Amino acid sequence: MKLNKELYKEFKTYPEKVLQFGEGNFLRAFVDWQIDKMNDEAGFNGSIVVVQPLENGLIDMLNDQDCLYTLYLQGIQNGQASKTHKVINSISRGINPYRDYNEYLQVAENPELRFIVSNTTEAGIAFDENDTLDGGCQKSYPGKLTALLYHRFNFFKGDNSKGFIIIPCELIDRNGEKLREIILKYAEKWNLGQAFADWIDNANTFCCSLVDRIVPGYPRDSIDEVREELGYDDNLVDVGEMFHLWVIEGPQSIKNELPIEEAGLNIKVVDDMTPYRTRKVRILNGPHTAMVPVAYLYGLETVGESVDHEVIGKYVHDVIYDEIIETLDLPHEELVEFADAIIERFQNPYVKHFLMSISLNSMSKYKTRDLPSLTEYLKRKGVLPKKLVFSLAALIEFYKGKRGEEDIQLADDEDILELFKGLWSNYDGTKEGLNKIATSVLAYEKNWGSNLNDIPNLTDEVSRYLEIIEKVGMKEAVKEVL
Repeated sequence: MKLNKELYKEFKTYPEKVLQFGEGNFLRAFVDWQIDKMNDEAGFNGSIVVVQPLENGLIDMLNDQDCLYTLYLQGIQNGQASKTHKVINSISRGINPYRDYNEYLQVAENPELRFIVSNTTEAGIAFDENDTLDGGCQKSYPGKLTALLYHRFNFFKGDNSKGFIIIPCELIDRNGEKLREIILKYAEKWNLGQAFADWIDNANTFCCSLVDRIVPGYPRDSIDEVREELGYDDNLVDVGEMFHLWVIEGPQSIKNELPIEEAGLNIKVVDDMTPYRTRKVRILNGPHTAMVPVAYLYGLETVGESVDHEVIGKYVHDVIYDEIIETLDLPHEELVEFADAIIERFQNPYVKHFLMSISLNSMSKYKTRDLPSLTEYLKRKGVLPKKLVFSLAALIEFYKGKRGEEDIQLADDEDILELFKGLWSNYDGTKEGLNKIATSVLAYEKNWGSNLNDIPNLTDEVSRYLEIIEKVGMKEAVKEVL
């Protein structure tokens, strides 16, 4: 028995208000779930038309199930492991524009259509000079969108009230601005006229956005148990974590059209998303990177067991609450609330996040995720943050490539691996030898963008912690820093 509207007795239809580029796991567990929640709890009364951005995709499978699918949300909620599932009924239809290009363009003729969202991967917001207006379906997402916007502009004779609120979810910085720039580039290349370019700017709102929810997707490993639990077949089962956050940089008037608060959604409409992006990188990604070498050399394997561990859990807690939060400018209470949610996400028993999978390119990750916290802490407090400095020393030890007798499968750029191989192979076992290693790593400007030996006391502190780790091992060394 397959999931469809005959099986799902609560099936409803709504006016099409949202156009979505992308039918993958993330959007279905994030945007489509939120629209479903707004329909159920806040009277949004709108559905989504989904466009398949690539020639091969899931649209036929989606239509075959009347655009219904089951979403599992699982994680820690209020300190307890929680797992729920629900049939999502927010998509009206799916379109493959490579096969049904005219149907795709005709979507633009709907006066009720108001929002455009997308997640076409980081490479999706790109200009393809081979795209044309009249040669059938464009290859790029911005090319397709430009054609649709031009069709709407002509159909409604340039009516400024028929523009869109456009919110891309691709994980690139300033995504809305970049999408707008490429659309205007197509408008010029295709000679669509100044009136159309003005309509793009005056009638449409391009929002930059930041999205946050871990979505493991289709549960291949447990699909038989899922089928048994559901009592029906669903080829599009999706799995996400409980936590969600959508930061939209745009006018507050968006909340007049999207009943965010009424539906209890964690969507923030802000004038500047920069502090939220910084918050995510520093409080979510930063502790990941700081944790990896310390926890792995301690003998642990996953994020979950590290955060739950008596010693390493305290280390991670102190890094976040005592050091990283002290470098950020958002309200303290809001930062603590976000950090609390991050800890719960790290503890999610349904997601097995291996430390070694996070260790990829740890040197460049430390530069972008942790070094800004280290330097800002020094600037504000006048002293170095002990745990972040310790994690840098642990990272240098990690790149020795050994955990006891076991080899560590290091994964980084070749020049980084060669640097550490050369340094550790020439190490003579002395305190001076460790200082030479620390000094050389901190001086590697190709990675850091500057010579970190210029940061007051950093070389001495990294060398001191490195000496302790070498002398007594990670289990004793981390106690020293705590």
